[in-house]
Amino acid sequence: MKKEVLIVLGSPNSPEGILSNISKSRLNCCLENYLEGKQILCTGGWGDHFNTTQSPHAEYSKTYLIKNGVSESAFLDFALSSNTVDDAVKIKPIIQNIENSYLTVITSDYHLERVKLIFNEVLKGFKMVFIGVKSNLDKELFDTLESHEKKAIQSIKENGLYY
Repeated sequence: MKKEVLIVLGSPNSPEGILSNISKSRLNCCLENYLEGKQILCTGGWGDHFNTTQSPHAEYSKTYLIKNGVSESAFLDFALSSNTVDDAVKIKPIIQNIENSYLTVITSDYHLERVKLIFNEVLKGFKMVFIGVKSNLDKELFDTLESHEKKAIQSIKENGLYY
C-alpha cells in the first residue's frame, strides 16, 4: 500500500510566532488533503527572512494543524530548514526509509516552479506531486515575490544547485 506524506513548506511568521497568510494558505491546503493514515512533514526552522522566534516555524505549523483536527500521531520529524534547498536536503533522511511512499509537496503558486526544480534534483527517485496554493496576495507583493523566484530560478539554471 502506498504511504502518502504531505510536506508543507515553511513560510513567514511574525516575531511573536503568528503565522502569515501565506503560511495559513499552505496549512489549509494540507488540511484539505489530509485523511487518516497520511503522514505530515512540516518544514522550517529559523531565518531572518521568515522566523526570528525561539521556536522553529515547523512547530507553529504543527500546532495550527493539530488545532484544526490533525492527530499528533500523523506527524513525522520536522525538517528544520532555513531555505528551499535546505527543505529538500533535510526532508530526505526523514522520508528515505518510508516504503512505498509518495510525496505531496505543498507550497505557494509563486514558489512552485523553483520548488519543482530543486526537489526533482535533490529528491530524485521519489514519487512526488506538487501543489501550488493560490496565495491571494496584493498584486505588488505577489509581483515582488514572483520576481525574486524568477531570479532564483535563473541563478540555479546558470550556476547549478549546490547542496
